[in-house]
Amino acid sequence: MRFTSTRNPDLDVSFEQAVLDCMPSDGGLYVPADVSDLRKWIMYTGKNTSFASIAGALTLACINEEFSPIICETIATKAFPFEPVLKKLDKRFYFLELFHGPSGSHKDFGVSYLVSTLETLLQLSGKNAVFLDVTTGELGAILAKELRGMKHVKAVLLYPAGTVCGLNEKDYVWNGGNIYPFEVTGTESDCHDMVRKIFSDRKLVEKYHLTVANTANIGRLIPQSFFYPFAFSRLKDQVVGNIYYALSAGNYSNVVAGLYSWRLALPVNGFILPSTDTIKLDPLENCKILDSFVPMAQRQPADPADPSNIERLEEVFAVNSAMVKNFIYPADVSEPETEKVTKDLFVKYHLYVDKFTAAAYAAAVKRIDLCEPGDAMVVVARDHPSFSKAYFQHCLGEFPEVPAEIAATRRKIALKRPLISTADDIIAVLKNL
Repeated sequence: MRFTSTRNPDLDVSFEQAVLDCMPSDGGLYVPADVSDLRKWIMYTGKNTSFASIAGALTLACINEEFSPIICETIATKAFPFEPVLKKLDKRFYFLELFHGPSGSHKDFGVSYLVSTLETLLQLSGKNAVFLDVTTGELGAILAKELRGMKHVKAVLLYPAGTVCGLNEKDYVWNGGNIYPFEVTGTESDCHDMVRKIFSDRKLVEKYHLTVANTANIGRLIPQSFFYPFAFSRLKDQVVGNIYYALSAGNYSNVVAGLYSWRLALPVNGFILPSTDTIKLDPLENCKILDSFVPMAQRQPADPADPSNIERLEEVFAVNSAMVKNFIYPADVSEPETEKVTKDLFVKYHLYVDKFTAAAYAAAVKRIDLCEPGDAMVVVARDHPSFSKAYFQHCLGEFPEVPAEIAATRRKIALKRPLISTADDIIAVLKNL
């Protein structure tokens, strides 16, 4: 598979380049330029096919021109000692839980795969790379865990003062680890501005081999496309009709990843989302992407610090923009409706469902008209319910217990180092890394 840019379809780069130099110089985002037809393989999978096996096969489909099947299998096997869980709720609804990794976040999958991929590629080339990212939560803890023992990848992480969590002293670069955390004087927005400033200087990016661990990096996004073939492998013997996925929009990464799965010939009939400021219903109750009215050339460069994948979503439908109404189904969901769903699911199934998953479920119920007898609705649950303690306290008057492993990733850390306030402070450290 080759990769191109959302803003320059003539660009043609390898998977390795797209992952290592993750932000194209034209201001766009890397996207697959072509896809393989995996229909026969996808139909062959079953309930005993592991997530790692699915990931290995799809990795081979993506980079078979660059790396051997053994390397592709190695990347996936190292990345995924854990996997999602598909649960049946009733005769129509299923829940695809993405929070069964070490941190309880869906990010476990993307970050683990990205780190495994980078370390493998860099071992082959003898090069090094540095993640430069902003985090206020689990991303730093996930990176710290995944980078332990790695020889070719380090991470420089920016935290607003007082938000460092989930790290261990052995993870720090000055103690021989692979994480260099900074506490920043200012807000999360100030941290983002510093990362943007550094990435705007191509010479700095190339000199220090900088990349990101968020979904601006196509290597972080691709593994999210493995969720849907995994779900299908469990559903194919249970569901005789169509399959729809309902999910919260987030930064649109899981929607785009699902569409990439569809391109690989995965049987899927559509994605249901709660409406957002960008994806809405038009007067005819069809999907409307508001950003599409602004030409790519007139937009700001894609954001390496706080990405949105709406541009990638538009790229999927660039050849035929009318197709979007046959794959993306928004539904207007209010906050009271979301809270009611949370209460109803708890009372009926004793199921803790956070506000994002509840909104996705509510949207699916509103678009139930799409379904015929025998069809299935799969609700995607991104993060462990314990992430939403305050929400459950408000809605239910109680909240789920926090597993010890997840609690460790949320535990606040006193860094005890001077705060920084400029991008130059970061560049000074990059020189020494």
